[in-house]
Amino acid sequence: MTDRRRINGPSGGTSAPVYSKYLTKDASTQIERPMRSRAPNVLRKMFLKTGVTPSASGSAYLELEASKSTNTNTPGLASLSTSGLKLTCTVHGPRPLPKSAPFSPHIILSTHVKYAPFATRKRRGYLRDSSERDLGVHLETALRGVIIGDRWPKSGVEVIITILEGEEDQWWGDDRGRGQVTAGEWGMMSVLSGCITVASAAIADAGIDCVDVVSGGVAAVVRGQGKQSTALVLDPVPPEHQEILAAAIVAYLPARDEITDLWVKGDIGNQAVQSSSYEELADNAVQAALGSHRVLVAALKETADMKLGRS
Repeated sequence: MTDRRRINGPSGGTSAPVYSKYLTKDASTQIERPMRSRAPNVLRKMFLKTGVTPSASGSAYLELEASKSTNTNTPGLASLSTSGLKLTCTVHGPRPLPKSAPFSPHIILSTHVKYAPFATRKRRGYLRDSSERDLGVHLETALRGVIIGDRWPKSGVEVIITILEGEEDQWWGDDRGRGQVTAGEWGMMSVLSGCITVASAAIADAGIDCVDVVSGGVAAVVRGQGKQSTALVLDPVPPEHQEILAAAIVAYLPARDEITDLWVKGDIGNQAVQSSSYEELADNAVQAALGSHRVLVAALKETADMKLGRS
């Protein structure tokens, strides 16, 4: 049934057309794919702030800076080459369950992850699709081992994350048929990592007891300059790499040295990447999670000092 209350946008991409002298029909003069300028073990700068939604029990906002294009001959087009990450999270609860609900000796955790319609180049629908439901399941798994649930019997808490800007799965130039399309939704890995970190900050802002603050980290095995060479990088940006062979995301508890969620995608069992292993990939994802954990702890300390009136 057609929704008469609003005018829905087109189902395809919604990016505005770009008229520039740098976009010509000659393939030799087209702008090139952006290259990673960071070292393999360097993460992107992260901004994290709690208490952004006063009406919620706890809230947080996370933003990862968009990578800058290294091509200095195309000013003004850096935003088209790569994408950043912007997430907002609200926590509602703990609050009593309905009287009709069965008795539960521990808290009932509910997670909801949704892309905004304008979050990616391909416009998202108003109803959750399979990828968004998968993100919600992974987020619930990561948070379930963190919250001390037996302190709130017959209670529920809702964690709602809205993705304002999501990672792209490939370079925008691949849509024009000028590059090799990388198979797989690799942008979901970075999105899930950010969801875990921002949800942990919102839960701490809500005053819910946890065993530790959990943070997310991503590592990937990417194809190098040579066809046979590979590299292992932290915090990968899919548009910056011609091909991603495998990626891993972990939800890590530094105080306990525990992993509450692990998601590995891709295949590194062939001859081209025999120098890497799944254990090494997971270990590097843990190192990326430690970098996110430092930012998370600093943001929580800043919020605590503001609430206590410290200078």
